[in-house]
Amino acid sequence: KPAGSLTGTDHCPAEKHIRKWLDAHYDPVAGLYTFSSCVDLADLSGDGESRLVVGDLGSGLSGMKLKVFQGTALLSESTLLDLPTGLVAFFMDLHEPRIPAVAVASGPCIYVYKNLRPYFKFTLPGLEVNPVEQDVWQQVKEGQIDPLTMKEMLEGIRKKADVPLSVRSLRFLSLETDEMDEFVQLHKQQPIKRQTVITCVGTLKKSTADEDGVSCLVIGTESSNVYVLDPEAFIILSKMSLPAPPTMIDVTGQFDVEFRITVACRNGNIYILRRDSDKPKYSMELSSHPVGLVRVGKNVVVGCTDESLQGFTQKKLWRTTLPAPIITMAAMDLPTRGFQGVLVGLANCEVHLYRDKNLLSNIKTPDVVTSICFGRYGREDGTLIMTTKGGGLMVKILKRTAIFDDRDGTPGPPLAQSVRLNVPKKTKLYVDQTLRERENGVAMHRAFYMDLSRMRLAAAKAYVKALESSLTPMSSSLSEPLKMNAVVQGLGPTFKLTLNMQNTAACRPVMNLAISFLYDENLYRMRTPYLRIPLLVPGLIYPVETLVECTSDKGISDIIKVFVLHEGKGCPLLTAHINMPVSEGLMLN
Repeated sequence: KPAGSLTGTDHCPAEKHIRKWLDAHYDPVAGLYTFSSCVDLADLSGDGESRLVVGDLGSGLSGMKLKVFQGTALLSESTLLDLPTGLVAFFMDLHEPRIPAVAVASGPCIYVYKNLRPYFKFTLPGLEVNPVEQDVWQQVKEGQIDPLTMKEMLEGIRKKADVPLSVRSLRFLSLETDEMDEFVQLHKQQPIKRQTVITCVGTLKKSTADEDGVSCLVIGTESSNVYVLDPEAFIILSKMSLPAPPTMIDVTGQFDVEFRITVACRNGNIYILRRDSDKPKYSMELSSHPVGLVRVGKNVVVGCTDESLQGFTQKKLWRTTLPAPIITMAAMDLPTRGFQGVLVGLANCEVHLYRDKNLLSNIKTPDVVTSICFGRYGREDGTLIMTTKGGGLMVKILKRTAIFDDRDGTPGPPLAQSVRLNVPKKTKLYVDQTLRERENGVAMHRAFYMDLSRMRLAAAKAYVKALESSLTPMSSSLSEPLKMNAVVQGLGPTFKLTLNMQNTAACRPVMNLAISFLYDENLYRMRTPYLRIPLLVPGLIYPVETLVECTSDKGISDIIKVFVLHEGKGCPLLTAHINMPVSEGLMLN
């Protein structure tokens, strides 16, 4: 193994320990700090061997470079003036030999390299400057106002104006009082400019879908715009606007025929732009912010911050949960085998390969992967190139004998669960009922609510009546909260009636209570129709027993009403109705 040994292996429950990847190269001290958007593979010499082109972020403040690797060696490097936000290789003309150019997005500019040399620089058009802001700088230039007054005016503009302040004014507002005068003297003679920056970049075929066809550049900006640039004159062919700044972009189709631009924006939504409109026609709302966007065929696969991977067309198709947060994502396209999948780099030092929601491969890595690129490298078609958080470079090659099984290697419901059911056709009765509901929907809704309102009114009246007449087995009195239930035992003609009384107060006892029974004297006879209840301690259940004798031999029964009263008051505290059973003893006689 050149340049160090590799400890990363691939494991997956569906693989059964069959290795699918060859460990070609691992250099843990390559010094590459980049993301997937700044990595590409291209044949930069026209000799049939693809090179690795990387926009290196350096330390973040210095050391930004454009690096080209051939095999395991660094072929060339060029200094970049600012941090790269995106890098793509594209064909900008039809000249022979067919050698692609490299476009690097950095700040508000696109730097185009041809034959690894600077070729052209495109700068985004300036944005509208707030006229009130211009007037404030003109006044300070003429000495009409001092810096402190200027600061107050700019703060007022920032709070109320529709057009944002320029970078110069925002920087001025962040200064200390003793630094303002020097800043004003340095910049007051220069005109005010408001410039946006590039957030993402992609390529769009111009007129043909050939692999070496001429491509346009597609640029997303911080000002929530998407530009399509001509590949030769570098003029703006089309401008489209979005509700929020784009962060990731994926492009398919041809500019002269039909194209679709899928954009993930900072507001957490996915938007789709078409050729015939300058604003998005479709949008997909996500449950959390996207961190990765890959198009696989007609589907869009999105990785989110809630550790989930989701599939969309114009609606959500599936969702799978991942074991760790997503760091980066990339497409895996292998035309020779007709295979398309999604590579997902996770924070737990793993790289997962998915086709739809099925986990096909799990690659263990020695460090967290920050960028992934799959394609032809050198003369090998199935090459997986990864960079790590510590600056390492890792190269793996897909075995020619590797077979990916569609079985889902993750726990969860079986694949058969997602098979669409054979739903029977709609019957004539169903169609007629649907038409009736559609034509008389308003009247049916009103009739339903009328019946519902009447039912609610009847229930409320019955509830109020029960409370007013104490017809409930629970007392509504706050001073004497009581609860009672009754149990009838026996076959007859003599029954044992047990009343279980409970004081539900927190700490206050209840006293001076009595129980009275109301019944049909032609059917029943009670030895003690009036009972006194002892003091009720909170929380305890007190059983009160009495005997009831059935005097009728007709085999009928009736209700016995039980009233719990407070001595000296005519209104009962609570009431219970006891449905007495039929006396079986008299029936047997």
